[in-house]
Amino acid sequence: MYNPPAFREDDRATLHAAIRACDLATLVSQGDDLPEITHLPLLLEPGEPDRILGHLAKANPQIGALRRRPRAIAVFRGADAYVTPSWYATKQQIGKVVPTWTYVAVHAVGTVELVEEADRLRALVDRLTRHHEGRREHGWAVDDAPEPFIQAQLRGIVGVVLSVERLIGKWKMSQNRPEADRAGVIDGLHERGHGADREVARLVGRSRSG
Repeated sequence: MYNPPAFREDDRATLHAAIRACDLATLVSQGDDLPEITHLPLLLEPGEPDRILGHLAKANPQIGALRRRPRAIAVFRGADAYVTPSWYATKQQIGKVVPTWTYVAVHAVGTVELVEEADRLRALVDRLTRHHEGRREHGWAVDDAPEPFIQAQLRGIVGVVLSVERLIGKWKMSQNRPEADRAGVIDGLHERGHGADREVARLVGRSRSG
């Protein structure tokens, strides 16, 4: 990922928070021709090293690619927003401005272990389920389904454990713009108020003080 110094985020707690906030991630690994890519929920297990947990369908060709080359990048996308140059004070001064896109991204780079043993795979699925269902007052549990059905489902998946060697964070939040331009971006995002605009405005404001 192209990551100029102005946009780099190295604080581990900040990177972990962005990973946890991303409900759907992307797992990228090397295929025989093109990269293998799967969109899937992933769970952070902090530690030394950090680990990223998930599972893939056994029929997914990425499984075979990971057996041959057990390395991958998990991509976590955060808040993003389009920025019009009309918000920049610089537009009124010299006019030499162009549109851009602000966004947060974290890449977790590491080695992948595939989990196929029944007990470990069941435990991994339990953890993922508790994580997502824990947001509900009466969450669904794996044990709520008939055991033969669950065992059949487990035979159709392979667990993925990515041991993180490197976390790369990019917070492209107008840090390269003059103070007046960043103030204009914050005001413009609040006024537009679409999607993640207000969250991006908060992050731009954080970049001004950081």
